[in-house]
Amino acid sequence: MEFLVNAKFDFVSKRKAALVFSGTLILVGLGSLIVHKGPHYGIDFLGGTSIELEFEQPIAISDVRSAVSKAGFGKAEIKNFGAPNEILIRVQEQEAGTEISGAIKASISKAFPDNSYTVQLVEKVGPKIGAELRSSAFWAILIALLGILMYISWRFEFMFAVGAIVALFHDVLITLGVFSVLGLEISLAIIAAFLTIVGYSLNDTIVVFDRIRENLKVLRRETYEAVVNTSINQSLTRTIVTSLTTLAVVTILYFFGGEVIHNFAFALIIGVLIGTYSSIFIASPIVVEWEKRREAKKGRPMAKRA
Repeated sequence: MEFLVNAKFDFVSKRKAALVFSGTLILVGLGSLIVHKGPHYGIDFLGGTSIELEFEQPIAISDVRSAVSKAGFGKAEIKNFGAPNEILIRVQEQEAGTEISGAIKASISKAFPDNSYTVQLVEKVGPKIGAELRSSAFWAILIALLGILMYISWRFEFMFAVGAIVALFHDVLITLGVFSVLGLEISLAIIAAFLTIVGYSLNDTIVVFDRIRENLKVLRRETYEAVVNTSINQSLTRTIVTSLTTLAVVTILYFFGGEVIHNFAFALIIGVLIGTYSSIFIASPIVVEWEKRREAKKGRPMAKRA
């Protein structure tokens, strides 16, 4: 389906405005991370206890929170993970002593004698394991980015790889910044969302890069900037269709997937929007700037190519 066949938008000329916009978002996110002394890690990374309870009858989260607070865990995270009678309770290790689940279950049993429950799952993560998971998550993202750098350098040129990597860092930093500003928790599921965002954004960027490489051979009389603009416009229909269909799916997950994957779906929504934007306004313009400076070093402007 082609609905922007003859599009002639001048995306590359807007690269300075895009740089200001992206820089502002990144600075706000970094400022929030500094103020909050880093991301808001979940128990996956800090250590703690997760308890899944299934009650016989639906129960209000506020009532469960009141019972858990009486047990001494006022900062516990409590939400539904499925039906209205299914409750997930997560308590960070720093808030409690050695026996978290026992104290919580005793308090809930006392508060709701007429609404019995069964324990579906109890998971405990120690602080040491949490620290190891934080380290593993960091290295997973870093190794993925280095692998991408080598692959694109081999398939295209190094300047294309730099453009792609900068765009990927851009996408992850902005998504992380949004989570920090909103005070949302970073868990292993969110790390998986970050890696998904990296893959999605990279795929979109490579499609544009591939078209640029083809047009550099065909449009030899055009300037490099014109070739990049033409390539982005030729890929625009595909980019919009892919983004809208992906966005529709993750939006449905966000509203109807339940609270357990709520933050995961939200991260993907931000990632799809920012990833689509970065493939057009960040990755490709960086390639243009790189080529512009390379030509300047050779002592000639980016004129029409022979």
